[in-house]
Amino acid sequence: MTPTLLIFVTALLGALLGTPLARRLALRSGMVDMPAARKPHAAPVPLLGGLAIYAAFILALVVAGDRATIREAIGIMLGATIVSLTGLVDDRWHLGAASKLLAQSTAAIVTIIAGVRIQLVGHPWLDAALALWWFLGITNALNLLDNMDGLSGGVTTVAAAFFLLLAAMSGQYLVGALAAALIGACVGFLRYNLNPARIFMGDTGALFLGFILAALAIKLRFPANTPQVTWLVPICVLALPIFDTTLVTFSRLRRGRNPLTTPGCDHLSHRLVARGLTRREAVLVCYLLTGVGGMVGVYIAQAAPNDAFAAAGLLGATMLAGIVWFEWSPAA
Repeated sequence: MTPTLLIFVTALLGALLGTPLARRLALRSGMVDMPAARKPHAAPVPLLGGLAIYAAFILALVVAGDRATIREAIGIMLGATIVSLTGLVDDRWHLGAASKLLAQSTAAIVTIIAGVRIQLVGHPWLDAALALWWFLGITNALNLLDNMDGLSGGVTTVAAAFFLLLAAMSGQYLVGALAAALIGACVGFLRYNLNPARIFMGDTGALFLGFILAALAIKLRFPANTPQVTWLVPICVLALPIFDTTLVTFSRLRRGRNPLTTPGCDHLSHRLVARGLTRREAVLVCYLLTGVGGMVGVYIAQAAPNDAFAAAGLLGATMLAGIVWFEWSPAA
């Protein structure tokens, strides 16, 4: 069994066995998501699924990863631990937006100092600022996306699978190992989180998933192509959560609402349901769209600059058209 496959299997088994334990712990500690007017579940649902994802991910790297992998991943794991603990506290006591943003910024800065840096502009401070903005954006995008059973976990699985493929194509073992651990942990968790969900990941899991995806995107390197092109690759792979966050932010600002603190049923998944899809179908469509973005990313990683910019431009135009359609076309 190859090391990457062993990491995947370890994370998968860890999540499959750990999620029921997390569910029991959540029920005993009272960490449950209560029914509300805008929520589809009629009974309390345990919230500690993210703890199982986190534990399975770390377990896989410690048990099945080699020493070099663990040493290189320490910065990422430390930052991810900070955001996951922040999510755990938020799930229990409901932190304010400013407190969560401060904790996320601290986690990102720790990870950047550890060497997970964007190399695009060429100026250390500007590249660090871009990395900080990327960490905060993707971390919160996955958290916002966690609004239907199986959505964030499934989208993360698809995106991580493309990161694993891209890492294999360019011989990057660390990214491949982290992606494999993330896929295994998410697939094991989805066994209990697909509609109808028996457990939610909560902010503990959603913030963790977003942070790891952001780190994987930064760590990817494409020596066969130019940085002017390859910075587009992770944006394409993560186009679905980026689109959803942009749609929600634009929609709420247009209506005079705070996009950070105002909950609502205005996400892509909700709008798909409003147009006639079931919740399961809406989630599957989001998986499919994530796959489309991933395929564009794989193409760009190997394409000539003009072809890469054309493909990215077409994807961007499609996303813009989607925002216009969802905002101004009435639901069925």
